[in-house]
Amino acid sequence: MSTPPFLKLPSCARAVRVAGLAALWGEPVGAVRGTAVLVPGFSGSKEDFIALLEPLAAAGFRTVAVDQRGQYESGGPDDPAAYAVAALGADVRAVTAGLGVDGPVHLLGHSFGGQVVREAVLAAPEDLPWASLTLMSTGAGAIAPAEAARTAMLLEALDSMDLESIWQVMQQLEGERVPPLDPEVADFLHRRWVANHPVALRAMAAHLVSAPDRVDELAAVGLRKLVLSGDRDYAWPVEEQSSMAERLGAQRLVVSGAGHSPNAEQPAATAESLAAFWSA
Repeated sequence: MSTPPFLKLPSCARAVRVAGLAALWGEPVGAVRGTAVLVPGFSGSKEDFIALLEPLAAAGFRTVAVDQRGQYESGGPDDPAAYAVAALGADVRAVTAGLGVDGPVHLLGHSFGGQVVREAVLAAPEDLPWASLTLMSTGAGAIAPAEAARTAMLLEALDSMDLESIWQVMQQLEGERVPPLDPEVADFLHRRWVANHPVALRAMAAHLVSAPDRVDELAAVGLRKLVLSGDRDYAWPVEEQSSMAERLGAQRLVVSGAGHSPNAEQPAATAESLAAFWSA
């Protein structure tokens, strides 16, 4: 899961709800060059993007980072169908329609969120409210075999254990962090995990281990595209992401010194790359 480097909202940002989903809204002080909708990955939340809000606002971009349905502060029903990628993609379209802003809107999905935003685009490729699409640290299909094996273990645990018990086991398996997490961030990660809807986690995890490859369909959509990642990634190999970019005819950017979450690990460089792409 992504670990935000801090939790204090910058002065440019506030907590809101958009189309029923919890969100963080970052607003530039001066002229607005565009708006970005940021969609987090599996077991993540809007806070995964908190370190991008200020540098993107300084570059003139409004940002709206959401908790997906079933994540952290958004909540959701007990019906597994509510968490299919098609349903979550429809939420992304609803958020975009509910912004009430002028100017170009850019769409970004991180990890599992990348496959959700892909679904949002493919649901109606002839009716696109976005000026560009960014796929961050995501892949063409299912996650890498080693990560799929760990996710399959989580799926088994979700059938017999509550989220608090699973959290305690995950902490034991992870061991002591070096350097240790800030206590406030560690407490947040715990609270976020147990606030997730277990049915949502189950549905999202099941998708990750069996996701279809829809890259060729997406390549046919006339939308500017960027594939961005760190220089290492445990979920989808960096080489696989580069291959996906070639198939998409997308711009490709690699953030040095970042792993699966460039947004949290190298936010300044990531924000600079995003602002440059959105400004082109």
